[in-house]
Amino acid sequence: MTDYQPQKSLVLRFYQDLENAAPQDIGRVLRRHTSPGYAWRGVHPFNELDGSDAVAEVVWQPLWHALGPIQRRQDIFMVGTNEIDGGDWVISMGHLMGLFDKPWLGIPPTGRMAFLRYAEFHRIQDGRLSAGAFFCDIIGFMKQAGLTPLPMQTGAELLVPGPRTHDGLLLGPQDPGEGVQTLALVNRMCDDLVSAEGFQAPSDLLRRTWHESMIWFGPSGIGSTYTIERYQLQHQGPFRAGLSDVVFNGHVCRLAEGNFAGWFGWPNLTMTSSGGFMGLPAHDKRIHMRVVDVYRREGDKLAENWIFIDMLYWLLQQNVDVLDRLRWAR
Repeated sequence: MTDYQPQKSLVLRFYQDLENAAPQDIGRVLRRHTSPGYAWRGVHPFNELDGSDAVAEVVWQPLWHALGPIQRRQDIFMVGTNEIDGGDWVISMGHLMGLFDKPWLGIPPTGRMAFLRYAEFHRIQDGRLSAGAFFCDIIGFMKQAGLTPLPMQTGAELLVPGPRTHDGLLLGPQDPGEGVQTLALVNRMCDDLVSAEGFQAPSDLLRRTWHESMIWFGPSGIGSTYTIERYQLQHQGPFRAGLSDVVFNGHVCRLAEGNFAGWFGWPNLTMTSSGGFMGLPAHDKRIHMRVVDVYRREGDKLAENWIFIDMLYWLLQQNVDVLDRLRWAR
């Protein structure tokens, strides 16, 4: 049984130090907790950054400046051995909440509370953070500021909750057998999807690994949906109609602990928007999708799924620069 408590403690200390830091002190916090070769991936416009100073300057300082004081409100926290690279990774998911008093990425402030939905991955090596990935729902954040950057979505727009069971913070040791079972289930589900032509899994295939009352918490622009039937109607159907020649590229990190699992890819999928998707015109260009999935297993089926898509990057490949449009709109 692997003892993951040191890895959990390291990330929790990092989060506490980061939350308590003033914007000008964030660089020192990152240097204290990261390795010299710290490699970081994030959603557009951040993309790939090298070194803690770059991450502090480009990502965290502007966000802390705009939203401070920030609270990290975690819904899921877990650690495990990444079956892709064999390293120990920590996954955190929830919201960063603050007072949106100053502009961020060109988004005008509201003077009110704002929630930035996020999922974050940390690779732990020799007692430090050696690599990281940060996905957040910038489209959803823009909507809180009264902006409507995309056409009407097919699922529900809501402040995404954590697990129904309220047990996603795996702060203590877990039964390793539960994590093995969870990882086997999500891998079987992934294999089913990949084997289905164009990710067009029929109902009977979905029911092999999903509860009938599954909840799919999608990113803003697509939305959330409940039950297999509505998932197929409100997400899988539009996905099938709008996207073709979908290729699965694999994952960078994939792990499970207890009843929870998570993964991300860079990119996960490559596709053609041959029928148009999310209200965009059809085209024949090959485009990539960077995706995070976090899962909760209930018994022998998956009950909840939280999804993050680097939507700004996906749109940018189709010549839709959402942040540039903000600049022109002012």
